[in-house]
Parts: sequence; C-alpha cells; structure tokens
Amino acid sequence: MTWTCTEDVAEFRAHAEGFLGEHPAANTVLLTLVHRLAAGQSVGGDPALPPRLGWWRAGPKAPVTAAFVQTPPHALRLSAMAPERAAELALALPEGWSGLSGVAATTAVAEAFAGAWAERFDLTTDVRERLRLYRLGELVLPTVRGRLRAAGPDDHALLVGWWQAFLTEAGIPAFTPVEESVARRTAEGDILVWETDGADEQVRPVSIAAVSPTLAGMSRIGPVYTPPEERGHGYASAVTAGASTLAIARGAQEVLLYTDLANPVSNSIYQKIGYRPVADNLELSFTG
Repeated sequence: MTWTCTEDVAEFRAHAEGFLGEHPAANTVLLTLVHRLAAGQSVGGDPALPPRLGWWRAGPKAPVTAAFVQTPPHALRLSAMAPERAAELALALPEGWSGLSGVAATTAVAEAFAGAWAERFDLTTDVRERLRLYRLGELVLPTVRGRLRAAGPDDHALLVGWWQAFLTEAGIPAFTPVEESVARRTAEGDILVWETDGADEQVRPVSIAAVSPTLAGMSRIGPVYTPPEERGHGYASAVTAGASTLAIARGAQEVLLYTDLANPVSNSIYQKIGYRPVADNLELSFTG
C-alpha cells in the first residue's frame, strides 16, 4: 500500500484521472485543477514552484482510490478518500513539505489529515472556510423580471469589478488574476448576465454567474454575484438557473455549486431552484 508523488501532470493524469472521473462530484475541484494545468492555464500558484500531485493504490496493479493536488502556496486538495487514508498521507509526505499552508477536503478527510499533520510538525490548525457542495436535482425556474444574456467584451470592466468584489466578500484569494479569468471565460462563453427588462427603467446588469467546462460529465457553477444594492429581488436565483441550463445544454450530467455555510441566504436560494446538499467541505490552515 503506497502513495506516489509526482510533479508531472501527464503522469498524474495517466494514473489518477480515471479515478477522479469515476466520482466527479466529490472530485470536482481536482478535476478542474488538473484540466487547467494540462491546458497550460494559470491556477494561481507560484509560477516558480511546480504542482504537487499524487495518488494511492493498494498494490502495483490495484486501482487508484485516492489522490491529491497542490499548486503551491495554496492548500493541499484531497480527493474523495477514507479519513484513515488522509492520515496516512500526512505521515507519508516528504519532510520538506512542512511549510504546507493548509488542506481542503470533505470535513472528515480534512480533519484527519490536519490532525496527523499538525501532530507531526507541532502546528496549530485554524478553520479558513466551511463550504457545502450542492448537486442539481430537478431545476425549478424562478419567476423573476428580467432577461439572461451572455457576457461580452463590453462588460469587461463591470465583470472584473464584480468578480473582485465576490472574492473580497467571500474571503477567497484570486487563484488567477481576475482580469485574466474574466477575459478567458468571457471569450469561452462561460459568463452569463442577468439584466433588468427595461419595462420601468433603463436596462442594467444586476447579477452574474459563471459555468465551468464539462469534465467527466460534471460542470460547476460559480462565482455567482449580485451587488448589495440589487439583492433581494431573486436575480441570483435567476442567473444561476440560467447558468445551470447552459451547463446541461453543454452536456453536464451533474451540475454542482458550492456555498459558504456561513451564508444562510445562498444556502436557501439554491435549494429553492432544485439544488440538493451533497457534502460539507472544510479548509484548514496551518500555523506554527
């Protein structure tokens, strides 16, 4: 029984991508990271540091049943796995990884790794973020005045401002420069805008949502952002429903999104349009 580590994305994909694709909802973030690394796209890590990747199998010919991806200096991201496997990984990683900033996974897996890692290196752990993963069941289209459209180049400045506001409000680091993310995803048709219908006032954008590429039959919605002065009118529900419809049209069999567990509003509105809880996730940071 062994963990194998590599900095070679192609090698990792050859061994572990099939496993990730068998459980696309549980491994949604890892699938996205590996896809972007393989495509040569920025994932926001230090460009001077190579990615760290690895997988676990019970024997040389046994199937892979666990994996991890890290783009330093960001947190280590763990696939679906048994908590005891995560604890074993914390003891198997090289001594030189002692400066690891954190770990992110489903709650039990993150806690298992963090407990063993903190004990190994005499560290303390702090909760950085608690998220809930949702999967779309039957989509319920909300009745909201307005209309949906794809974002275009003329929206760039607005999108950059709202994207940055989302990251700031959520306390999420920009893994990729915001201007780069917005330009690329606008060009790929991934960003949708909900705007007022102009019946009583000038047409204006009021909410945005983005759709990730479909990987292993999975697509993830996010970010979703409505500026504070436009909230409370159902715009986020409407644009999310539109983004979900686009993901399905692109072939997604599973449409996913994350919400901050500290935000009861977002956890409520997504359930009203058909999203159902899958698992709680936790990111822990290490200090000491």
